[in-house]
Amino acid sequence: MENNDLKGLFTSDLQYMYYVEKEIVKALPDIADASSDPELKKAFVEHLEQSKTHLERLEKIFEESDLKPRAQKSRGIGGLVNEAKEVLEKKDDISPDIVDAALIAAVQRIEHYEIAAYGTLSTYAKLLGDTKTADLLKKTLDEESEADENLTRIAVKRVNPKIT
Repeated sequence: MENNDLKGLFTSDLQYMYYVEKEIVKALPDIADASSDPELKKAFVEHLEQSKTHLERLEKIFEESDLKPRAQKSRGIGGLVNEAKEVLEKKDDISPDIVDAALIAAVQRIEHYEIAAYGTLSTYAKLLGDTKTADLLKKTLDEESEADENLTRIAVKRVNPKIT
């Protein structure tokens, strides 16, 4: 944290999310390639494009806040991304349906992390009186929630019935 006030906390959390989105953009192509269900693959590719937009939004927020875009490493997201990578490493030894289920679970854990973080950041922006930034962060929050709901729908309707 840069200092002991809300602006410092906001900036620090913004830097964490910048790192998070960069890590997700790096991981999602391999995750999409490993999925066997066409609808799931499409969802991962769409979320990759959405994550690139989230990065651009964060860069815009940094710029409008007179801050340099800087990624602050997050051990939390690193662990979650590593869980997804473990599935990728084992995919040749697991049935494709189980791989799909495991990838959904791994990506949803990441989504839940993002949902919590963007909700918090949006609240901080409101408290700081920056409604424009709060609205941008809320838009990202809504998109993350939609991606999570889409993965749940795919799991329930397409993937999970194949593994039970």
